[in-house]
Amino acid sequence: MALINYLTKIQFDHGSVSLLGEELKALGMKAPMIVTDRGVRDAGLLDPILNSNDGSSNWAIFDETPGNPTEAAVESALDHYVERQCDGLIAVGGGSSIDLAKGVALLATHQPPLEQYAAILGGVERITSDVAPVIAIPTTAGTGSEVGRAALITLRDGRKLGFLAPNMIPNVAICDPDLTLGLPPGLTAATGMDALTHCIETFLSPRVNPPADAIALDGVGRAMRNIERAVNDGSDRDARWNMMMASLQGGMTFQKGLGAVHAMSHPLGGLAEPILHHGTLNAVILPPVLKFNADHAGDKYEHLRLAMELPPGTEVANAIESLNQRLGLPANLRDMGVTDDVLPRMVAGAVADHSTATNPRPADADDYEALFAEAMG
Repeated sequence: MALINYLTKIQFDHGSVSLLGEELKALGMKAPMIVTDRGVRDAGLLDPILNSNDGSSNWAIFDETPGNPTEAAVESALDHYVERQCDGLIAVGGGSSIDLAKGVALLATHQPPLEQYAAILGGVERITSDVAPVIAIPTTAGTGSEVGRAALITLRDGRKLGFLAPNMIPNVAICDPDLTLGLPPGLTAATGMDALTHCIETFLSPRVNPPADAIALDGVGRAMRNIERAVNDGSDRDARWNMMMASLQGGMTFQKGLGAVHAMSHPLGGLAEPILHHGTLNAVILPPVLKFNADHAGDKYEHLRLAMELPPGTEVANAIESLNQRLGLPANLRDMGVTDDVLPRMVAGAVADHSTATNPRPADADDYEALFAEAMG
């Protein structure tokens, strides 16, 4: 069993979910609310979590997390949290459930409205250490939100904003690869590409952070060696372990900032229709952005080739396109249901997104217009 103290406390290994009761006691959390979604609950993944309840309390459960967390869902979950007099949260699921729990933890202790805490609106300094405690238990290997300092939440006006602060990092992350064994191949592929994209984008970020770069490169290698194994054989426990570690490593390096891939996927994820999966968006958008950044990253693409175990001179963007195809992911945004009429709003959203600031090549509206056109196919 690995106990990792990096950014936060992380329990990582097969069977680590059995440590939940111990972590609840350490935090003094006696009346937690579980934040999850119906799919996770119906799949029986809450069973080992509920088994950690010693029977002394009836834990609250909020299982209405939408595909992309919204301000309305945060407020609905918060009402349940207050009504049940909860004292902390257990987030169980993918990034949506974990981000929703972070939003509840914030508003449980901070005055509304939620918007004022968005990073691009100067909210970082407004988020104090009073945030309610959160234990994050991922059931996918993709977002890294269990160790991330951000929650991505779509406001009522359609803006998908990042709520970032060190105090938003969950108090404990329990990463049990066994919880991902039943993940379907398509979702394994999409979440796995999310993890790979995080590692690539944070490595390419121009901010100076050699320790984070080393972690990101290791995550790139793990993801490349194991994503197809995990997709082709979901019961491969070693592949599942390594994909969850790659996901964790992507989250560990978020403080370096992301880039144009996420600047584009964030506004797309805020669309009411169609509902678009974040990891799939990242997979589709990554190749065009890699081409765009290729001449503005020094020797970093050579380091990526080595980590990805690609032959010398191989175009990294082409390797990602081929990987997407082998994984059965969509070829472009149009295949995902994105239509041309939304693109002007998406360009504006990308320019305003906090991730644009850490793309290795400066990108303006004209650049994003060209990138969206290429990603549309």
